Amino acid sequence: MLNKVVFVDRDGVINRDAPDYILSWAQFEFLPGSRRALARLKRAGFTTIVITNQSAVGRGMIAPAALEDLHASMCAAVREAGGEIRDIFYCPHHPENDCTCRKPRPGLIWAAQKRHAIDLACACMVGDSARDITAARVAGVGLAVLVRTGNGAAAEKALSGRQDRPQHVAADLAAAVDWIIAHDPLRAP
Repeated sequence: MLNKVVFVDRDGVINRDAPDYILSWAQFEFLPGSRRALARLKRAGFTTIVITNQSAVGRGMIAPAALEDLHASMCAAVREAGGEIRDIFYCPHHPENDCTCRKPRPGLIWAAQKRHAIDLACACMVGDSARDITAARVAGVGLAVLVRTGNGAAAEKALSGRQDRPQHVAADLAAAVDWIIAHDPLRAP
């Protein structure tokens, strides 16, 4: 059973988000420090799994095979920096499809839990939107961290005062990783 897992949203957390979607590797731009942050998670013994909504597939803007190629390039660049993304779960559906995998629903997290035998109570979700935090809460993920990159500033306001707010708000993925490592209940003394 995996008990040191960090679920990470993609757009706005690992890479710059774009209003017109990221449709190719040429459009993909890592946020400063994100690859090093993912490498730090690996060195600290965490497994990283990406959980992302990718409605551009359902909208017919990118083929599933092209998205898989983009993800393969992202994973290779992360490995080159010393990190590892163990798996990627994405919702390809249009928002109007009412699927169970599109965040804020927990389907992607539960699919990852089933495939990798993850102890969700010991896991953490890092995201830049209220959808990410809500999905983590509904799925039973132990910790949730909101980053202020991407849509994080708006999400921070939206989550203020709600029961499903994150345990921590960080400037970016690097700061979130600092907090996660410091708050790892399974770390050796």
